[in-house]
Amino acid sequence: MIANDLSKFVCYCKKIQPQTQEEIKQFFEGVIVFPYDKELLLQAYLFLNIRTLFPSCYELLLFEKSPISDYTDLGKCDFVYLTFQGNLFLVETKFIDTEATGATERKRRNKHRNKVFEQVITLKGRFSQYWDIHPEQLECGVFTTDSDIDWRGDCVNVVTKSISIDNLEKWRRNYKKIK
Repeated sequence: MIANDLSKFVCYCKKIQPQTQEEIKQFFEGVIVFPYDKELLLQAYLFLNIRTLFPSCYELLLFEKSPISDYTDLGKCDFVYLTFQGNLFLVETKFIDTEATGATERKRRNKHRNKVFEQVITLKGRFSQYWDIHPEQLECGVFTTDSDIDWRGDCVNVVTKSISIDNLEKWRRNYKKIK
C-alpha cells in the first residue's frame, strides 16, 4: 500500500467512524463508571492503555466496524489502529472467564482462545484482499483476560497481551479521569 492508498483508507475510516479520539475516550470512560458489559470494559482498558499494551499504535481508525464497507456479515474488527510506522494494526479482544471451573468451562475457554485468533487472522486476510494491502503492512494483536493465550501468537505472527480479571476490576475501581 502506498501513502496515497493509506490516505484513502484513513479518509474512508473517518467517514464511517467520525468521532474524535477525545469523544471515543469519553465513551470508554463512561464504560468504566457503568460496566454493564465485561467485553466492553476490557475494550475500554485496551483503548485507554493502548500505548503500554501495543506501543506501535498511534491513532484509532475503526472501533467495532467492518473494515470492508457495509459487509458486517464478513466480520467486524474490534480495533483498527494506524501505527507510527504507517502500518495498520488489527486488534481483537475477548473476555474469557478464567475463574469458572469444570470440564465444560475448560472447553469453552479453549473455544474462545481459538476463536479470537481465528477472527484476527481471518480479518487480516479479508482486509488485505479487499483493500489490496500487502499482508506485511497489516499487524495483528489479541487482547484477553486469559494469560494462557500469550504463547499462542508466536507461531501465527499475532502479538498477544492479557490482563487478569482481578487486575481489570482493580483498574476499573481505581481509574481516575485525567482532565
